[in-house]
Amino acid sequence: MSKCRLEAFSDGVLAIIITIMVLELKVPHETSIDALVGLGPVFISYVLSFALLGTYWNNHHHLLQASKVTDGRVLWANLHLLFWLSLFPFGTAWMGENQFAPVPTAAYGVLQLLAGFAYFLLVRALLRVPGQPPSLAEAIGRDVKGIASVALYAIATPLALAVPLAGLAMYGAVVALWLIPDRRMERALGR
Repeated sequence: MSKCRLEAFSDGVLAIIITIMVLELKVPHETSIDALVGLGPVFISYVLSFALLGTYWNNHHHLLQASKVTDGRVLWANLHLLFWLSLFPFGTAWMGENQFAPVPTAAYGVLQLLAGFAYFLLVRALLRVPGQPPSLAEAIGRDVKGIASVALYAIATPLALAVPLAGLAMYGAVVALWLIPDRRMERALGR
């Protein structure tokens, strides 16, 4: 089964998700700096979600470039991931517009946790497809970053109920973890 349609569809969905998020940013009706300061939580939520979506897009791209074949399980696993990612605009807006209140901030963490788990399942589905090059499994290795991300979300989500800014900081830590380039996938692509 060709992976070209899977890549194109996924890229399109992610572009739409980011577009929806940016359209949620409302221009203030006042011209003062104070009007912009009031939008701080909304903007911080947007930046965090944009960085997370960019991380998913980047890793999804590398993952599919390193793989050679897909099957029906991969298509469903990919749709599962896209479903959770499609809820990012809602979670982002709810958290930002409520200035990082405990329940919206924890709900945002639940979305991150479910998206991280869905990505993990997508990786596993791709590894099980017959005909996959061995370099893909080598590049993924033990997937320390992927497992650490899900673990951090699992800790940050209940923490956000008690101390929302601490949960938010942990969500940001996951982004920082992924900003450190992982050369394994690029080496696999070079083979």
